[in-house]
Amino acid sequence: MNRSVEKGNVPVVVGIPLGCKDDMEDLYIIYFLSLNQNKNKMHTRKYLYGGVALLLLRQGAISAACGQPPQQAQPSEAHVLTVPFGGNAYVTGAAGEDGEQVSAYFRAGQAGDLCLSLRYSAADTASVSASCAGAAWQVKLPPGAGVTAPLGCVKSADSGYIRVDFRGIALAERERRRAPASRPEKPAVEALDLIATGSAVAGKAACVSDFSFYWGRRGPSVHLSFPLPENEAIEWFYSEVTVPLGQSPAGSYYMANGFGEGYFGIQVNSDAERRVLFSVWSPFKTDNPNEIPENQRIKLLEKGEGVHVGAFGNEGAGGQSYLIYPWKTGNTYKFLTRVRPDGKGATEYTAYFCPSEEQKWLLIASFSRPQTNTYYKRAHSFLENFFPGSGYLSRKARYGNQWAKTADGRWLYVGDKARFTTDETGRKGARMDYKGGVENGAFFLQNGGFFSDYTPTGAVLLNSSSEKPIPPSDSL
Repeated sequence: MNRSVEKGNVPVVVGIPLGCKDDMEDLYIIYFLSLNQNKNKMHTRKYLYGGVALLLLRQGAISAACGQPPQQAQPSEAHVLTVPFGGNAYVTGAAGEDGEQVSAYFRAGQAGDLCLSLRYSAADTASVSASCAGAAWQVKLPPGAGVTAPLGCVKSADSGYIRVDFRGIALAERERRRAPASRPEKPAVEALDLIATGSAVAGKAACVSDFSFYWGRRGPSVHLSFPLPENEAIEWFYSEVTVPLGQSPAGSYYMANGFGEGYFGIQVNSDAERRVLFSVWSPFKTDNPNEIPENQRIKLLEKGEGVHVGAFGNEGAGGQSYLIYPWKTGNTYKFLTRVRPDGKGATEYTAYFCPSEEQKWLLIASFSRPQTNTYYKRAHSFLENFFPGSGYLSRKARYGNQWAKTADGRWLYVGDKARFTTDETGRKGARMDYKGGVENGAFFLQNGGFFSDYTPTGAVLLNSSSEKPIPPSDSL
């Protein structure tokens, strides 16, 4: 058991990790934490009484030793990774008697030994369960603010992303938004940081730390850029998107036809609603659509049946249109976008969507962008998550059969090469669960889910499918 005792005026914390055992007998480790405010450095003295090791620590980090004598299991103080719950933890399971399941993630730089501690605040004594890589611990925590307590150790942890599951702790409300689980009463323990020590966090260990927690929790966005023929006026761009089964969590945007001034694709807005989204940015730079001057606003020219039209903001601002449509995983959807100058100082942008269920082109919308004179530029696709609470879930899509059509009516195949990139979240190493490649005759993008392999940003992907591409039918 764990307990808190008083010895004179010096509080002493006693903790016994579960499941620590050697070949001869059970090994119990008892921690004494001196709260002497005049001492800032950690001092350790060791006492052995039979199979029991006692460690006296003054005002410092506490680490657990499991499966071997403590003097051998103590991790190097040089290898410490502090994992803030604010940027790296999610509600991943429904509520039970001991609260919701909360999972924290970090990337181990190499295979090696790993010990875990929890920094927390609690008003009363509380009990927390934790598990990692097959090891499980039940720990009683004394009250306090910013207290650090040991959880346990994992021998020979794998490199790459590691998940630690908890029951009995709470996340701040801002970190629970859009979470799939129910909302029970807040547990007594507020989790602050997971502290990982040992050789496993040497090398290229990573977590969302010195980076925006909001963007880090969303996860990295991934992109494909398609080179268009030089010295050609490209008026149309066509592509196809297939979302595999099990790869469509809420908050996913599978953007098919991107251009210099906007984007067009499909979304998962909730478990009950999916959309086809087409947006064009205003030439006026702002995140607030109400600030756009009248002469720089996006004008609606035409919209399809059932399409909603309005303004958008927060990531630039402009005109937005969407069709609520129950697109399905496993089916392939076609996207066709037209960009052409109107000869009067503006450019027209039109988007058509062809569902595999109907096999006919549906007009989404046609917009006019003022102070713009361009054909189709910067052809690209991307995959992103826009719900921070869903950033621990994997999403993936295949992007294929890319074609460009010139203003004089010639179709040109552009789906044989693409450049893969990620956003700042990936480039700065806050998250490294991003990937792109070629499979089943198409490019693919994948992010989220904390998988361990990744594709270097800037990689050039070649699609050398043996099937001869067939120009699309654009009869509308």
